[in-house]
Amino acid sequence: MTRGHDDDAGHDKPWSRRGRLRYTAGRLSGALRPRITVYRADTEKVVIENDQPVATRDGTVLRVNVYRPRGTDSVPVILAAHPYGKDDLPRFTASGRSKVSFRYRILRQTDPVAFSSLTTWEGPDPAWWVSQGYAVVNCDIRGAGTSEGVGSLMSSQEGEDIHDVIEWAAAQPWSNGAVGMLGVSYLALSQWRAASTQPPSLKAIAPWEGFTNAYRGLLRPGGVPESGFLKLWDLGLRKTRQTYSFRRESARRPVIDDWYRSLDPDLSKVEVPALICGSFSDNNLHGRGSIAGFEQISSPERHLYTHRGGKWATFYDEEARTAQLQFFDRHLRGREVPPLPRVRLEVRDRADHITEVRQETAWPLERTRWTPRYLAASGLTQTPPSRDGAISFGIRRGAVRFGWTVTEDTEITGPMALRLYLEVHGADDMDLVVGVEKWSQGRFVPFEGSYGYGRDRVATGWQNVALRELDYERSRPFEPVPACLTRKPVTAGEIVPADIALGSSSTLFRTGEQIRLVVAGRWLSPRNPLTGQFPAAYTTRTPGRCTLHWGPDRPAHLLVPVIPKER
Repeated sequence: MTRGHDDDAGHDKPWSRRGRLRYTAGRLSGALRPRITVYRADTEKVVIENDQPVATRDGTVLRVNVYRPRGTDSVPVILAAHPYGKDDLPRFTASGRSKVSFRYRILRQTDPVAFSSLTTWEGPDPAWWVSQGYAVVNCDIRGAGTSEGVGSLMSSQEGEDIHDVIEWAAAQPWSNGAVGMLGVSYLALSQWRAASTQPPSLKAIAPWEGFTNAYRGLLRPGGVPESGFLKLWDLGLRKTRQTYSFRRESARRPVIDDWYRSLDPDLSKVEVPALICGSFSDNNLHGRGSIAGFEQISSPERHLYTHRGGKWATFYDEEARTAQLQFFDRHLRGREVPPLPRVRLEVRDRADHITEVRQETAWPLERTRWTPRYLAASGLTQTPPSRDGAISFGIRRGAVRFGWTVTEDTEITGPMALRLYLEVHGADDMDLVVGVEKWSQGRFVPFEGSYGYGRDRVATGWQNVALRELDYERSRPFEPVPACLTRKPVTAGEIVPADIALGSSSTLFRTGEQIRLVVAGRWLSPRNPLTGQFPAAYTTRTPGRCTLHWGPDRPAHLLVPVIPKER
């Protein structure tokens, strides 16, 4: 197919976008000098009680570090529970320079981050929370740090353990009996599980970016195996005692089974107030699951805090901390403070520019216009094509694109879904990787992505074609959910439909800018760890070719959440 208008269907190389060398220079500089400031905690104002024993219901002893204000007043408690080591704190060299977790070096930091010397990886800063009149309890889960036993990550056993720690903390003489939970990533996963056990003393949770379905959120999104982050995670957990490795279990379990189901909390049993961070920049890991948590829990008072900045820079920034403090003051102290907005929506037009932050009442937004844009030779069209058409690409090294240039400022907020009709040549299966990009004046516009990746797309989706059958009870038109229970290979000459869910986003496209859909059979970013989305990696290399079809009987389309302008 010859090159015509920029919107026309054509071949593409989405992993070769301009700007990689400049990005590499920034990555190297950040690895050498991460933008992290560690200040020495004023221990004259903080009572520190390390390695306090907590006996669980089966007699296993977990150990926690307690940080609390000096004095005799009882205070509310913020609990963090994780496998990363409660004693793995920043250190200072003889020259006074701080040394932080290696993760801050290998994962790009988007903005400066500051916390005290008492702060563990992705945990609340004890010095800051104590200064606000809270106690912080940092817990080594079973099999980690100085706690006893052998753990099973994300299991019901772990939920029961944390339940017992919550009740222990509530019963301490320095506690007012109200416990909340706070933390990022795994420190959010532990909150979902613990809250589903309904501890009487748990009064509120703030899961800051934590998926709620292990198979779809991390291990095999769309049935496509993740093989990069899991290696790094295994490395970070090498000192813990666990009954299984997620990487090894995923390798031998291609479809959803009882083991996968055992990892997922019953969200309907989460009834306490919840402040949930749903990040548009964490499409690979936590974004979809966080938003699913907001939608599925039973809590009458729940809030969704969205952003597209860096994970750690946002968690520790002033605005997020203010929201966290207001939330916990309301629910752990009973103060007469107004509730947070139902949805805090952050809209961007590029990685480093926020166009608007506003309050919304629901997710997806109630006034969304679900707008199909149809695949055709002329790009993403407003009406279905009147004639059949097709375009082919090599699965290992090829990709195709379809464009839509907007004629007025257009806000796209919410999840997107893609329906394809495809034929596979030389194979009976393939992995689809699709993305939606923003282009302005002929240039790719990057956004923040998972693990600090600074050249991400607006949204991305994955789908193994043999696992394309949908779970119709869970699926919605704008969010198809593959069942991933049995494989259904494609036969020679067969044209099959495939539905791909893309992560949520909130992006302003200005007049004359292009929404570009890219479709490939491999990961869309470079594989080089300096220019790519390290440590993310997906096993998608399959020989053969793929042909995408469209026409009156095959209405292939991208479903786009257009937000009308308020009058």
